[in-house]
Amino acid sequence: MDTNDLIKALAADTRRPGLSMSATWAGAAIGALVLAGLVFSVLLGPRPDIAAAAETLRFLFKFVVAIALAATAFAAMRVAAWPEADLRRLLPYLAIAPALVAVSVVLELFAVPSDTWATRLIGTNSLLCLTFIPLIGLAPLALFLLALRHGAPSRPELSGALAGLAAGGIAATFYAAHCPDDSPLFAATWYTIAVLILTVSGALGGRWAVRW
Repeated sequence: MDTNDLIKALAADTRRPGLSMSATWAGAAIGALVLAGLVFSVLLGPRPDIAAAAETLRFLFKFVVAIALAATAFAAMRVAAWPEADLRRLLPYLAIAPALVAVSVVLELFAVPSDTWATRLIGTNSLLCLTFIPLIGLAPLALFLLALRHGAPSRPELSGALAGLAAGGIAATFYAAHCPDDSPLFAATWYTIAVLILTVSGALGGRWAVRW
């Protein structure tokens, strides 16, 4: 048996009998969405003027970025669950959400007067953002770390960080429906910090929970 066959055999031994990786990831994704939605509904709920907000580009763009982050990070996390994973081919996809944020910030700086930049960046709910995005993302992160245990990641910290990134994208998607601050300057600052909290938590969790 060569090295690759040995690695694949060890990876197969770490999975629960009768539960395929496809089923594991599907269950984790569905569970993450359900639990994040439940936490969001109980603790926050949508903003009162969501119908009017939905007619504005800034409000909708928050969802575009958050969903792109969640989808690309989830795909990368699935790849990272295998010991022979090559994540380099996924880097262009992981760059989609940051690139969208960067473009939106540049456009915002050109579109609004410079004396309003600081106000838009600080917003009105930065503390709420830093609190509830990590809180909404905790259950998805836990489910993703459990799913990673069914694989055999050779880099547990990286796999855990991707789990945190995916959980952050899901949490940011839900939180965006409540957040009254629609400026890209606000989202690029506070949403990013909140998602990074989950990413670091995922890396630490991966070191503890995913190692095999």
